[in-house]
Amino acid sequence: MKKASVFNRIFIALVLVFLYAPILILAVYSFTSATNIGAIRGFSMKNYVTLFTTPELRDMIFGTLLLALGSAALATILGTAGAIGAFYSSKRVNAGISTINQIPVINADVVTGFSICILLVVVLGVSKDTFIPLVAGHVTLCAPFVFLSVIPKLKQMDSSIYEAALDLGATPAVALKSIVLPQIMSGIVSGFSLAVTLSLDDYFIATYTKPATFDTISTYVVNATKGSQTTIKTALWALSTVIFLVVILIVAGSNIRAFREERRKG
Repeated sequence: MKKASVFNRIFIALVLVFLYAPILILAVYSFTSATNIGAIRGFSMKNYVTLFTTPELRDMIFGTLLLALGSAALATILGTAGAIGAFYSSKRVNAGISTINQIPVINADVVTGFSICILLVVVLGVSKDTFIPLVAGHVTLCAPFVFLSVIPKLKQMDSSIYEAALDLGATPAVALKSIVLPQIMSGIVSGFSLAVTLSLDDYFIATYTKPATFDTISTYVVNATKGSQTTIKTALWALSTVIFLVVILIVAGSNIRAFREERRKG
């Protein structure tokens, strides 16, 4: 075996260890009665019982999921509409929109969250208790990534089909619904999935824009680690394990579906 091949395998193994070892350690300890990472005291399901029976934790998880799905839906609509509009615009307008879209992507989340808080709460006087600043912040965070997911599908699309539909008497709205959207649907779904992930993962924007009585998973975890409630801390180990398992199932399901589609086409 060549030295380069051995080195590559060792490097990949180290990367996988650094990525997944912390998650796997938390998963193991979530099934124990231990209160700290160190000694394992025995098998226990108390962390999962606490996770699903504590009203505070259930409300936090449900609120986070509702926020993620709602803001992702709005971001998908805006990002898809922006991508379609930019694609069918002139080259100068397309380049301008694409450049503007890059700003929220490159910009730090803390700057985006602070700016939205100042604009909506301080300047426009919108109350944070209305959830408007929080939703606006997450939509601003996610929409540019939906735009980036849809644009490549538009470039791969056969634009002559859309033009042929117009020549045959279809209105632009009908042609968009019947011709364009089906061809870029995979990009829209990818953008929506990415938007949900970004919303669930966000901390800084939620910190600046959320109501005082509301917590997302990220803000709740940070606050819980600073507190002294050991039961809540260990229940969050179980939450991390559940999220990790759900992600694995979604990724596996997507790959299996893509593999089956390739076999059908082949």
